[in-house]
Amino acid sequence: MRQTGRQTRRPERRTPPTAAELAKVHERILADAAARELAHPESGGPGLLEPRPEIGDSWARLRRLGLDPDTGAAAVLLGPAELEQRRRTSGLDAVVPVLRDTLFGPVDQTPLILAVSDAEGHILWQEGERGLRRSADRIGFVTGARWVEETVGTNGIAVALRAQRPMHVHSAEHYLRSHHTWTCVAAPVHDPATGRVVGAINLSGPAHSVRPYLLQLTATAARLAETELRAHRLEALHHLRTLAAPLLARVGGPALVVDAAGWTAAAAGLPPPNRLHVPSEGWAPAAVHWVPGLGECVLEPLGDGWLVRPVRPPEEDGSGTVSAEQAEGARLRLDLSRADRPELSVRGAADSWSHPVSPRHAELLLLLATAPEGSTAAQLAEALFGDAGRTVTVRAELSRLRRYLGGLLAHRPYRFADSVLVTVEAPEDPYDLLPSSTAPAVRRLRAGLAAGTVRLPGAAAPVPQPRSAGGGAVAAQPSASSAASWESVGPQPRSASTETSA
Repeated sequence: MRQTGRQTRRPERRTPPTAAELAKVHERILADAAARELAHPESGGPGLLEPRPEIGDSWARLRRLGLDPDTGAAAVLLGPAELEQRRRTSGLDAVVPVLRDTLFGPVDQTPLILAVSDAEGHILWQEGERGLRRSADRIGFVTGARWVEETVGTNGIAVALRAQRPMHVHSAEHYLRSHHTWTCVAAPVHDPATGRVVGAINLSGPAHSVRPYLLQLTATAARLAETELRAHRLEALHHLRTLAAPLLARVGGPALVVDAAGWTAAAAGLPPPNRLHVPSEGWAPAAVHWVPGLGECVLEPLGDGWLVRPVRPPEEDGSGTVSAEQAEGARLRLDLSRADRPELSVRGAADSWSHPVSPRHAELLLLLATAPEGSTAAQLAEALFGDAGRTVTVRAELSRLRRYLGGLLAHRPYRFADSVLVTVEAPEDPYDLLPSSTAPAVRRLRAGLAAGTVRLPGAAAPVPQPRSAGGGAVAAQPSASSAASWESVGPQPRSASTETSA
C-alpha cells in the first residue's frame, strides 16, 4: 500500500561548515565556472554548499568591483592629526576605557584583538595580545586603517556596518586569501540620540581557536558602549532641562525644549512628545517650520537645543499631522542613494520637511512605493519577514509612520494617497539598495534592478528599454510598466478571502 502524507526531505545541516569546507566554497565561487553556476543555481545539483547570503552578496559585489582576492587594494592610513580628530568626533572615546577594562584584565593573554572603528570603517583604537597584534600588522589590521570591503574584502567590520547588526566572518568567508587564518566578529554601535550607526566593535582571533561565544560577547560589548553613550546623553538632557525650566515659566503659551537630536527635555502647556523629527539640514532660528506632530512652529536656539513654540497648538482632531486636504499635490521623495542614511522628504501644501528614517521604516516606505495599488498587513509581513503571520509588527510600524505622514498614507489596504507623487532615488549599485535589509521583497528588488527588469518609481526611463517591431524605442509608460514590474518583486497579492482588512 502506498504511504501518503509524508514527503522525503534531505536532512538539514546542523553543524557550521569547517574552515576546509569554506575554503573549497571560496575557490569554487571565485572561479569563472562558479560565476556561471551562481547565475543558474539550479544547475549546481543538490547538496552543494553555498556561502551565507550576506557573505555571498559581499563576494558578488567585490567580483563586480574587480578586487583581486590575492592582493586586495592599496590601503591608506590616517595621519596622527586626522586620527585624533576622528576619535573626538566619533563620540566613542568615552567608551573605550570601559571596553578595555571589561574585556581585558591587567595580565590577560586572551588570543583576541579588540578594535573600535568609526561609521566609515576606520580603526580608531586597537587592543590585544602583543604577538597577535604583530600578526594582524602583516595583513594591515592596524590603527588608522580603513577596513572596508573595497580595499580589504569581506571582513567583520565592513559586513556589520553594512548589515547594521552583529556579524561574524570566519576563515575562508573572508574574500582575501591572506585573511583565511582569522575569525572576525563585529557589532555596530548606534547613537542612542539619533539611532544612527557611529561605529563598530570588533573582536578578532585565530580561526583555529574560534569560540562559539564570540558573537554574543561582541554584541554585549556593543550594547555596553551604547549604554555609556546613553548615560552621556541623559546627562546632557538633564543639563538642558535645568537651563530650560526658568525660561518655560516665562513663556506665554505652549512650548517645549528639545536637544539637537529632537529629544524632549521639558515642556509646558502641551503633552510632551518623546522626540521631534529634526530635518536633515537642521532648523533655522526664528523661522516658522512645519514640525511633524506639532504643525507650524517657531524655533529658537537654546543652549545645545531648541525652544519650540507651536503657532497653533495641536488639537485632538489631528492638527499637526498632514491632513487629506494638505496631501493634495504633495511630493514624497524617498532617498536611498546613501546606503547608511535613508531619508524621506515631503513637499506640498503642508510646507516642506525632510529627515532620516530608520532601516525598518525605509523598507516599509519602499514596499509601499512599489505597490501603488496597496498592500494588506499580511502581504507586507510576507514581503518583510517571509512570514504573513507577523502582522502585529507591521501594523505597529505603520502606526508610527502615520504619526508624521498623516493623510499622505492611506489604509485598507495600506498605500500612499492617490494624489501623492512618489519618487524613489536608488544608489548607483543596485546591491547597495538598503544593504542591511534581508527582507525577501527587497532582495528580489535588488536582483530585478541589477537585471534591468524593474525600475523604481520616478526613474527617468525603464531599464531595459522595450523595442518596437521596427527597432525603435517605445515611449515609456511609467504606471503600466511599474505595475507589471512590481508583480514579481513587491508584496505578493493574496486572495481577498485570506484577509479582508489591513
